[in-house]
Amino acid sequence: MERPITGYHQDEFGDWVAELDCGHGQHVRHKPPFFNRPWVVTEAGRRDKLGFKLNCVRCDRLEFPENLVFYKRTPEFDENTLPAGLLKEHTTRRGSWGRIVVTTGEVGYRINEPVNQYYHLTPDVPGVIPPEVPHHLEITAPVNLYVEFYRQP
Repeated sequence: MERPITGYHQDEFGDWVAELDCGHGQHVRHKPPFFNRPWVVTEAGRRDKLGFKLNCVRCDRLEFPENLVFYKRTPEFDENTLPAGLLKEHTTRRGSWGRIVVTTGEVGYRINEPVNQYYHLTPDVPGVIPPEVPHHLEITAPVNLYVEFYRQP
């Protein structure tokens, strides 16, 4: 999933890490011929790349960033009380991650873009919702679930 660069920091070895709007970091090294990123070595070059989108492989793998903090939770729903909006395509807002927690039963979870992915969620397999990614739930059996929301501090 492509994510804009919002800032930079250096790691413990002095290599530059792009801070992405999803909360993940990605190294942006200039080490020709493998990595040709001359813009990394100057402050002006890095500043010019703010907003530039990089593919975030950690978002692709549905990994929560380490520093997220919990900020709210939905009530628990079952297959009869699940809001219709969760069954239609929708997104979380910018910077907001979700975790679908199934307490009993099972539910289908489909990520629509950038690549169509389907997950079968159970009490042992929660669903991870990256920010601004179109998704929806699909009732497949009796289920009880709630959704937790997280953001950067």
